[in-house]
Amino acid sequence: MPHFHVEYSGNLEDKVDMGDLCECIRATAAEIDTFPMPGIRVRAVRVDHCAIADGNPAHGFIDISIRLRAGRPDDIKQDATQRIFEAVSAFLAPAFSHHSIALSLEMRDIDAKLSPKTGTIRNHLGATTQET
Repeated sequence: MPHFHVEYSGNLEDKVDMGDLCECIRATAAEIDTFPMPGIRVRAVRVDHCAIADGNPAHGFIDISIRLRAGRPDDIKQDATQRIFEAVSAFLAPAFSHHSIALSLEMRDIDAKLSPKTGTIRNHLGATTQET
């Protein structure tokens, strides 16, 4: 873990490259020691129906939710949250200068007893795949 879930208003589709935003989050998270690289997951979901502030359809939003297993000290989580938020803010600076966008981020702990995990990604890190 962590898992990053990005929700964004559909009106930002042509204003922000969401694939690049996901990569920005992944790359930043990979530089943070408390986030094990094999567990990083970033996904973005377009929201087509929303109402924001005064109802002006030009307003947009990006909301980032970070879920990670409990047990990290608050200062470590606060530092990680700030680093991700700063990287995303810098990435979005060009869009912020021309468009009405609300950015929010929240980190939540997951109770490991209630969240089983399994997978084989660690087995394949660094391996080269050859097509036959």
